[in-house]
Amino acid sequence: MDERTLRLLTLAQLPGFGPHKIKSLVEAGGVDPVIQNPGQFADLIGEPALQALQGGAARAAAEVVLKAAEKLGHRSLALGEAGYPASLAAIYDPPPVFFFRGSLQSGARRVAIVGARASTPAGRSLARDLACGLARHGFEIVSGLARGVDGSAHEGALLGGGTTLAVLGSGLDVIYPAEHVDLAARVVSRGAVLSELPPGTRPAPGQFPRRNRIIVGLCEAVIMVEAGSKSGALITARLALEEGRDVLAVPGRPLDPLAYGPNLMIRDGATLIRGLEDALEHLGLGVAPPKDLSSPPEKILEQLQDSAAKSVDQLIVDTGLAPPLLMARLSELELAGRVERLPGTLFRSTPTA
Repeated sequence: MDERTLRLLTLAQLPGFGPHKIKSLVEAGGVDPVIQNPGQFADLIGEPALQALQGGAARAAAEVVLKAAEKLGHRSLALGEAGYPASLAAIYDPPPVFFFRGSLQSGARRVAIVGARASTPAGRSLARDLACGLARHGFEIVSGLARGVDGSAHEGALLGGGTTLAVLGSGLDVIYPAEHVDLAARVVSRGAVLSELPPGTRPAPGQFPRRNRIIVGLCEAVIMVEAGSKSGALITARLALEEGRDVLAVPGRPLDPLAYGPNLMIRDGATLIRGLEDALEHLGLGVAPPKDLSSPPEKILEQLQDSAAKSVDQLIVDTGLAPPLLMARLSELELAGRVERLPGTLFRSTPTA
């Protein structure tokens, strides 16, 4: 059990000790003095915190958390420790300690994709396409493993052969929603699932805004795809602006409830993007790779001749096309009326009369 991690986690158990206060102590080199001689800092930390330190209750609680995490095989990173993401450490209130399963890439360029849980099929498809394309260009995709846009963003990153991070509003051993247990396992195999909350913590409404600040801290930019007036994605986007991160938003029709969030953020200074090429241009990578003219749309139509619907994953296997190229070709065929998109990102050839 790492002593430094234990001390930071001990401070996190104290009443009145939020992440910003602990960050200030870390930067001032005051963690060890407060832990070792709390009586000298009674005016600073307050009577309830002093009692919790002197009586050993805070350290005992921290030990329980660390032992539970170690038993489950969860790894931890403490603020100031080598490997702790520098961009996360730079925010106003970084988590003193967070737990993770999987692996964290040092120096990775990260982009968050967030949006509504009750998203439309088109919104989920766009989130998946954006994540896939960005992953193909070397970006690590960050989101919250929620239903809707979040899950589609993780799926897209994996589809693009990239890595992805899922930040939870629960303990790592409590995957929420439950239907994303398999997705979480796939994320761990190609990235990491992480949380600042102790093992066994059940999801609760107040924990998700806290989760959102970690998503922001891990990224250089946040992309919003569909968000209603009460969407948590709006909290994430506003936090991103406050922390000096770029916010990109996909606009929608003014009367569409799910366009409220993106349109509002564009009004308030977010960058309007229409798709992957705009996102890449904003991120300094120019436009998407040129289309491979040697892969005509007919190659896809051949696999849809029997009119049976096929998933994107199956079409990748059947055609041998790279995901971004496949999605570009499918979009062309859809616009031409030769294929139709079904719920669940399934495609089939358009029935002929």
